[in-house]
Amino acid sequence: MGPILLAECFLCGREDGQAAVCPACSADLPTWRAERACPCCALPVGSATVCGRCLRRPPQFDQSRALFDYAFPAMQLVRALKYGGRLDLARWLGECAAGLIADPAGWDAVIPVPLHADRLRERGFNQAGELARWVAATASIPLAAGGVRRSRATPSQAGLAARERRRNLKGAFELTGALPGRRIVVVDDVMTTGATLDELAGVLKRAGAEAILNLVVARTPGH
Repeated sequence: MGPILLAECFLCGREDGQAAVCPACSADLPTWRAERACPCCALPVGSATVCGRCLRRPPQFDQSRALFDYAFPAMQLVRALKYGGRLDLARWLGECAAGLIADPAGWDAVIPVPLHADRLRERGFNQAGELARWVAATASIPLAAGGVRRSRATPSQAGLAARERRRNLKGAFELTGALPGRRIVVVDDVMTTGATLDELAGVLKRAGAEAILNLVVARTPGH
């Protein structure tokens, strides 16, 4: 029998079990807490009440949950997955995120936020798709990886205000076939203004979806 190779923690470098992040480093991550966040958009507002922004302009999605606040060192995990190709982190993050789904049996499908074909060729993978694969497997919810496509390339959202992001994304998504269910879990890496998730939710709602839960790795403090 050969040697047992232990996974090296991405954050501290210690060999500790089989996870990409060791228990000690995991405990230090900036955990997002539902009891102090808007249940609709997951914005940290100090209490579990719908925030003013969602009251003024209700989004198309119904719920949002996040693993972490977008702060150090959680942001390092997101960047390493997205830009460094650390797909081993997708498994750990996806499995952890699946634990945020209160009633997995009550959801019909998991859909990742799609990349445009040009961006997918450039990057080689869709980080949301990698996360969604592990969310679906862990929660035992069917994965509809190709259920929605990005029908046009959009400029980078970085640095854009919420209104500009909404304008940038209008008409960017379309269903590729029949709606894979009425209750959909949508997976992405980061939620900033929520414009991308709102545009995608609108496509799903117009096709007949009844409930949409956004599941993200990290939530920014708000814009």
